[in-house]
Amino acid sequence: MTAFTDQAKAARVAARALALADRARKDQALNAMADALLEHTAMVLSANTADVEAAEDTGVAPSQIDRLRLTVDRVAGMAQGLRDLAGLPDPVGEVARQWTTTTGLRISQQRVPFGVVGIIYEARPNVTADAAGICLKSGNAALLRGSSSALRSNRVVVEALRAGLSASGIDPNSIQLVEGGREVTTEMMTARGLVDLLIPRGGAGLIEAVVTGSTVPVIETGTGNCHLYVDRDADLEVAARITINAKAQRPSVCNALETVLVHHDVARDYWQALAPLLAEAGVTVHGDKATLTLVPGAVPATDAEYDAEYLSLDLAARVVDDMDEAIEHIQTHSSGHSETIVTTDQAAAAEFARRIDAAAVLVNASSRFVDGGEFGFGAEIGISTQKLHARGPMGLAELTSTKYVVVGQGQTRS
Repeated sequence: MTAFTDQAKAARVAARALALADRARKDQALNAMADALLEHTAMVLSANTADVEAAEDTGVAPSQIDRLRLTVDRVAGMAQGLRDLAGLPDPVGEVARQWTTTTGLRISQQRVPFGVVGIIYEARPNVTADAAGICLKSGNAALLRGSSSALRSNRVVVEALRAGLSASGIDPNSIQLVEGGREVTTEMMTARGLVDLLIPRGGAGLIEAVVTGSTVPVIETGTGNCHLYVDRDADLEVAARITINAKAQRPSVCNALETVLVHHDVARDYWQALAPLLAEAGVTVHGDKATLTLVPGAVPATDAEYDAEYLSLDLAARVVDDMDEAIEHIQTHSSGHSETIVTTDQAAAAEFARRIDAAAVLVNASSRFVDGGEFGFGAEIGISTQKLHARGPMGLAELTSTKYVVVGQGQTRS
């Protein structure tokens, strides 16, 4: 029996008790976890500094360093995310629908926890607290498999969270950090019967590896090759403001803008309005031939750039003849995350929203809003780009399954 098997079995025992915990007890634990995390802030930051320095020494990309780095404010945000979850309704036991059949049977479909949820994620130690909190509130035990680059940070964060659980009388094995080499990840992905659900969160390579290598059911989170289409009837000041926010407010995250498509009727005026904002934000435009004639300092875009996430202060751009061409481009290159239109034409907005197949479609708003916290879900466990029961930001409801409860008065089937 391996160390991971021991962890998974302990998680199953904890999950059975957690599934029966009422809201008051789970909320008390979430608040205690937040308190303990704040009390451990200095330890968390010290560990994180060691992780960041080690990553910098090995030449990790700046976008990944940003994801790895914690600050006092980010730790406080992690704690607040746990408190926000405590303020949300408990999804467990919620009746999704109910009815009475012609035979007099009363049938209700009720939300229940999955059981043991494994999260495999890259260098974002804030995910450790978010995932643990959402799993706890939704009645699931969490097995957290973070990357080795954040191991020091994750150890201290999990130590704090488990202290909060212990103080609340909840089995600390409800939250466990899974350590070890790649063989442990493989073991986790094939632990069918011990792990009920896996959620990969990270880059395309990680997600693909988990989806193709797992025998445990997987909810697939996706990369964010997000587009913005500036319609010919766009308010160009609004378009410029949204472009800068979506691209530059935090470029290293999956809901950041990667490609802008501009209707040729407004391309010149749009880029003139955007140019000073681009210069101030330090954004480099990678454009097609038409864009290169309009944007000083722009560089040519390769075909591959339209398919990828930059996760940096780089922006792909293209001038299009109409919305049909913009939608065709999006359908060809999109990862299905978040797609935006800026327009004052309500019919165009409705047509764009109807035809675009993505987890989120935005009209006159930054794609940076596609986030569990911004949606009012509290902390999120990821953004799903698949088409199963969970799509878009995954909050509490998405971390539950359902069961049917059928109540009769002695009926038998003829």
